[in-house]
Amino acid sequence: MKLKRFAAIAAALFVVFGAGAQPTVRWSDSTTATGDGVYEITFTGRILDGWHTYDLHSGFSSTAVAFEPSEGVELVGEPFEKSAAVRHYDEVFGEEIGQYEGEIVLGQRVRLTAAAGVLRGNINWRSCQGTNCNMPEDWSFEIRLGAASVAPEASGDALHASPLGGEAGSDGDLWSLILTALGWGLLALLTPCVFPMIPMTVSFFLKGSETAAAGRFKAAMYGLFIVLLYTVPIAAIILLTRLLGGDAVTADIFNWLATHWLPNLIFFIVFMLFAASFFGAFEITLPGWMVNRSDRNADRGGLPGVFFMALTLVLVSFSCTGPIVGSAIIGATSGAFWAPILTMLVFSVTFALPFTLFAMFPSLLKNLPKSGGWLNSVKVVLGFIEVALGFKFLSVADQTYHWGLLDREVYLAIWIVTFTLLGLYLLGKLRFAHDSETKTLSVTRLALAIADLTFVVYMIPGMWGAPLKALSGYLPPLQTQDFVLGQSVADSSAAGPREGAARVKYGDFLAMPHGIMGYFEWNEAQAAARAADKPLFVDVTGHGCVNCREMEQKVLSDARVQRILRDRYIVVALYTDDKARAAKEDWVTAGGGAPLRDIGRINSYIARMRFGVNAQPNYIVAMPDGEALLPPRGYDLSVEGFIDFLERGVAAFEARKRS
Repeated sequence: MKLKRFAAIAAALFVVFGAGAQPTVRWSDSTTATGDGVYEITFTGRILDGWHTYDLHSGFSSTAVAFEPSEGVELVGEPFEKSAAVRHYDEVFGEEIGQYEGEIVLGQRVRLTAAAGVLRGNINWRSCQGTNCNMPEDWSFEIRLGAASVAPEASGDALHASPLGGEAGSDGDLWSLILTALGWGLLALLTPCVFPMIPMTVSFFLKGSETAAAGRFKAAMYGLFIVLLYTVPIAAIILLTRLLGGDAVTADIFNWLATHWLPNLIFFIVFMLFAASFFGAFEITLPGWMVNRSDRNADRGGLPGVFFMALTLVLVSFSCTGPIVGSAIIGATSGAFWAPILTMLVFSVTFALPFTLFAMFPSLLKNLPKSGGWLNSVKVVLGFIEVALGFKFLSVADQTYHWGLLDREVYLAIWIVTFTLLGLYLLGKLRFAHDSETKTLSVTRLALAIADLTFVVYMIPGMWGAPLKALSGYLPPLQTQDFVLGQSVADSSAAGPREGAARVKYGDFLAMPHGIMGYFEWNEAQAAARAADKPLFVDVTGHGCVNCREMEQKVLSDARVQRILRDRYIVVALYTDDKARAAKEDWVTAGGGAPLRDIGRINSYIARMRFGVNAQPNYIVAMPDGEALLPPRGYDLSVEGFIDFLERGVAAFEARKRS
């Protein structure tokens, strides 16, 4: 009988339902000081609807709170339940068990034995839905008490810490995102599917409004509806993932989109298809019935008619705006979760504004240029831009998985050829299927051709190792280049792995810029720092990080910065998006769950748990034992500020040694 019961339990436990893709309980912690150095830690778990979990005393199914040996903290008693469980006979386990639905609250008292301390551990639980149970789950925590409590709070999602936020976190990145989206919106207006519709839609408001005030109100609502039609769907998708799965699920999705080979390869193919569409190979269109139905509804009066007029515009212009919208959204997925929402908001406002203004003030129409072959030329120019941008996604996958397909000089060669062909097109030397014959060259096309070919000439020295700092965020790192003029392969900082790389773990496929010597594995770097009696300089970076490349080319390239790093620090680069498998001795098992095996996930965990950062780039000065000496420094192109940061780090290290 016992054997049969055990078999039934085992079978039930291995049935994993859809909630297995996300935690069935989402934990948070809070701390209350009770006096005399004693603190009460409260762990609150929000349980998914339809699921239940078990109390601390349910035998085979118990929720368990385990603590690691912690600095400056001692436990006072055992973990306890702060909310009452409902006890009843459980059919799965064949015994009376305390169960929680909706919420479970646990507590633990601790005492500080020093001025500050860190309490580490994990909570392990099993959840069931009816008679079907999932596998045990874990949540790790790191709680800082006393003076240490100023550090960021850790969470169980640290196991999946994502290097998001750094790409769109600073003011400069925010403006870059806004300007890029604005540019996409302006380009969309100049396509042959959109531009001719501006005067066509104005007549709708002129004939459909009894007064000028009513017409202007409808025009304003028309613009608002266009913005909502572009922005709301992407915002709803993103916010829904956050609502159902929380920040960590959204971050994991965006991290996967930004670094995994599959979405990056798909994005590359999509960009190439968009380019082919703009070149005239085919058109991307929506089903005719959808457009026709919306157009018929636009004849209604009042706001419903205005809404369907906006919807008709969006649908009819899809063959031109679809690739642009797709490009804008895909490009924004490497930033924070809100980046695609902001991108669509700025794009749609830019796109809708001319329609709204011309509908409000029809007299402005006389200043518009006439439609013509120049509109198709805009599409073709966009096609060349799509080709160039698409290779960025292939480059990210190539860097994170070390395929070796797109070294810096190969990537540059593709861009040089692409923009050379664009220059020839602008000069009228190339023609596509839907182009009109160019008998004379306008001043505008000549100016654009000069700008484009100047850009080509600027890129050419990069084939022999010129840094090309203006493009540093978009090109593969300089150390992937096979040949640099004036340097032999043996001593070139850009010619593959550095000298002595074979003696550094993972140095055969990871490298630092400008010949900076250092390490790529945390424990090895700590050992080197202890042996050299130097502080650690921790570079939290990534292969797909645009801002990291800019920092390397514009800040770490400075001779003074390199001298300080070489003479006064032990450098360790933590690549948080690298997909290579780490050596088994470097695997990290967090909270008793499955070990983290990839270099990137291990480094993300270290960066989050030790330093409270989950963005890249971030730079930390730390003691050999890993204790941070200064707050992290993020993306900042001030060389003098960076030198001051390094000098203050050395001073803090010396002061700590004397104390």
